Amino acid sequence: MTFFTPTREEALARIASVKPAEYARTRNALNGAVTQLSPYITHGFVNLREVLEGVRSQHTVNSQDKFLFELGWREYYRHVWQHRGDGIFESLHEGVLPDSAYADQIPADILRACTGIAAIDMAVKTLYGTGYLHNHARMWLASYMVHLRKVHWRVGADWLYGHLLDGDLASNHLSWQWVAGTGSNKPYLFNAENVARFAPEAWHSAGTPIDTSYEDLDQIARQSLSVTASASSPSNLVEEPALMSSPPTSLNIETPNSNVAKGRDVWLVHPWSLGDLPADLPKDTLVIGIYVSEFHRDWPWDERRWLFVQSRMAELVSECWYGDRLSIELALQGAKRLGGMLEAHIAPWLPSARQYIPSPALFPNVERRCDSFSKWWQLVS
Repeated sequence: MTFFTPTREEALARIASVKPAEYARTRNALNGAVTQLSPYITHGFVNLREVLEGVRSQHTVNSQDKFLFELGWREYYRHVWQHRGDGIFESLHEGVLPDSAYADQIPADILRACTGIAAIDMAVKTLYGTGYLHNHARMWLASYMVHLRKVHWRVGADWLYGHLLDGDLASNHLSWQWVAGTGSNKPYLFNAENVARFAPEAWHSAGTPIDTSYEDLDQIARQSLSVTASASSPSNLVEEPALMSSPPTSLNIETPNSNVAKGRDVWLVHPWSLGDLPADLPKDTLVIGIYVSEFHRDWPWDERRWLFVQSRMAELVSECWYGDRLSIELALQGAKRLGGMLEAHIAPWLPSARQYIPSPALFPNVERRCDSFSKWWQLVS
């Protein structure tokens, strides 16, 4: 099982271990040389520029390198989010079936990892056990849920986001749209042969509903009827970890306190800015960590992610608050100066009329919206 130590040192060590050529050769395999840097990138332990500079300090990386493409996809999805806003949470265009053809609930056998399809059940168990999934496994899981079980992509995307340590709203939800065909020209489909090629034996799914041709799967995707789940032993059931809209009480996170910030220089740290503090902060700056309740009400996390984030945040801050946007803003009104990192997840909830530093981008900003990665890539690379 993958384990993510919530330290910047671990993130830097993973950057140092990246081998772009091996990544390009093996990245599609579940046991391939993927970086597993995504939780650290999502939460700002490191940024994309640091990742690329760290890898380039030891290896040659050019514009056609698969590793750079992977970083590019992440920033491209941020480009789409910037231009479409909350529109990324709705179908960008109609998929193979109308939105109304898909269910708004996930079947219990998927949530309990007992579909009888090893690739799906292993994906769910791995997700619950580690908070992480290889990208290929994410695609298999999303494709099965949308095209065979007729679960609406948004329902699946919301569910997956809550259990991922690296859950990024742009990358996650737009990737689901790519699989669903609402953000691409065709649905993404996979079969048992594809699983056998890229996954360990425990994932192989011969003799199950996915053990068929792509032509058959395409027909299934275009029919409104859901595929019947395979039989599975009740002894293999797993429990879905609870999703929490507020931090576990064991973390002892406080409510906003207006007394501590009066007359002080304050630097805000949030769950997407967990890198080193700016070197030029005045020595007496008060560093406060914030969790905004409105965000977590809409996008709850499981306990593992709360612990991962707070473990690192506690190293950076002297105060840590959980509260609604208004109570945080009121508590900070008396601050002499207020700064922090601006990031898309937290931007709508930060105290207003302040100076924030934007997260460093890896590629030049493209002002005009690009609706295809290839067109965007031509402009930035």
